[in-house]
Amino acid sequence: MEIKAIKASDTWQIRHEVMWPEQPFEFVKLDEDNAGFHFGVFEDDQLVSIVSCFIEGKEMQFRKLATLEEYQGRGIASYLLKYILEFAKSKDLQKVWCNARSNKKSFYEKMGLTDTHKTFVKAGQEFTIMEIKL
Repeated sequence: MEIKAIKASDTWQIRHEVMWPEQPFEFVKLDEDNAGFHFGVFEDDQLVSIVSCFIEGKEMQFRKLATLEEYQGRGIASYLLKYILEFAKSKDLQKVWCNARSNKKSFYEKMGLTDTHKTFVKAGQEFTIMEIKL
């Protein structure tokens, strides 16, 4: 398992397949993608997990953390999340946060993030904002 910096466009296929398969492909492209940092986990040269990070001031939001279905349950997303938390620390950031799908809240809690109890719905999915102070 190897983590590498990737291009925004490298994230789109996994974003679409894992997170929003019922939406048009364009739905997974973010206006701010070109301003972000994007990381991917590779197994045997295949991209299997992705995340996009956006820094503003002393905070970083990560978005679209996704792992191909056949690779889920192996700790890959945990490995990637630990990596970006270290990345945030290396940038002297104070907080990392995300809009987590409510049904994935326990995963983020295991990784040390706390629920802010600020929720919203997007395209039929309920989200809660999770954060961790560094």
